[in-house]
Amino acid sequence: MGRNLTTIGFDADDTLWQNEQFFRLTEQRFAALLADHAAPETISGHLLEVERRNLQFYGYGIKGFTLSMIETALTLTGGKVPTTAIAEILSAGRDMLTHPVETLPHVRDTLERLSGDYRLVLITKGDLFDQERKLAQSGLGDFFTAVEIVSEKSAATYTHIFHRHGDGAERAMMIGNSLKSDIVPAIAAGSWGVFIPHALTWALEHVEAPLSSPRFRELKDLSQLDALLMEIAQ
Repeated sequence: MGRNLTTIGFDADDTLWQNEQFFRLTEQRFAALLADHAAPETISGHLLEVERRNLQFYGYGIKGFTLSMIETALTLTGGKVPTTAIAEILSAGRDMLTHPVETLPHVRDTLERLSGDYRLVLITKGDLFDQERKLAQSGLGDFFTAVEIVSEKSAATYTHIFHRHGDGAERAMMIGNSLKSDIVPAIAAGSWGVFIPHALTWALEHVEAPLSSPRFRELKDLSQLDALLMEIAQ
């Protein structure tokens, strides 16, 4: 184990397994449901603003997304959304909550290879039950020494987690697909931040990359992680 790095944090959604694609497909289903009331881009734009406003009440995840779809439907129909449409929205939310987990390329091999040399910590935000379900179905849980499901990811979050489960943020790395949640606050806490872009990223997770930080790295996928770890261990 390299002295400069002892703990590696991994984001879950769209880093270890697919997630955003199911939100996009459900949003398309929702737009089709309200096609008589507004254009798809209008529906999507309004839904995004409702989601943004509701984060403080519902947090992240499918349940909050479902409630935001219902609120959007009520607004765009002037409160006259049919009960059948509400039932369809609720059904779409349940479908998301029971969708099989699809792990991303190189995930299992990478975790298996690293778990003997580093403390691996899963750090994810969202609905507790749904994140626990996905972790259990993924079969990846045994690779992690700790699992933290948090309401928000901030510099203070990473400082606390890497102190609790490692040797402090300075000797830790956070890997994820969200610059806003996984990378920028982890670097602010003193950790390495390794950005692995996903083809789909929620609009509310977009910020500028911290290119000037010496602890920022971007990789194509997890297959490139070993070379980076060797570099850091020097």
